[in-house]
Amino acid sequence: MKKIIVIPDSFKGTLSSAENCEICCAEILSAFPGCEVVSVPVADGGEGSVDCFLAALGGKKVLVAVKGPYFEKLDAFYGILPDGRTAVIEMAACAGLPLVGERKNPLLTTTYGVGELILDAARRGCRKIIV
Repeated sequence: MKKIIVIPDSFKGTLSSAENCEICCAEILSAFPGCEVVSVPVADGGEGSVDCFLAALGGKKVLVAVKGPYFEKLDAFYGILPDGRTAVIEMAACAGLPLVGERKNPLLTTTYGVGELILDAARRGCRKIIV
């Protein structure tokens, strides 16, 4: 029996690493029905990082209303790992390029929302914060 390991990153702005894993595994199994497929979602620290941490280690996703790149109201998220004291914050959730679109102007944009996510995690008791 063949064993195939699938370890993809996301496709920026289209598929998360977990979605990529799901599609790859389904296609592999349709082509090689008898094989064993193991999937491991990964991220490079950007988009999809929180989901990868939570898939690998467990924990919960926390939704927070913060300010986006142009100070607009935005629903963002971060993860809290099972120890309840470690938070994983993904800057892309509130300050990523897909949120800016064609309006790229570093003189007008902000990462204020990242600070709001950090503050929320600290208020919930997190003492180790991975950004």
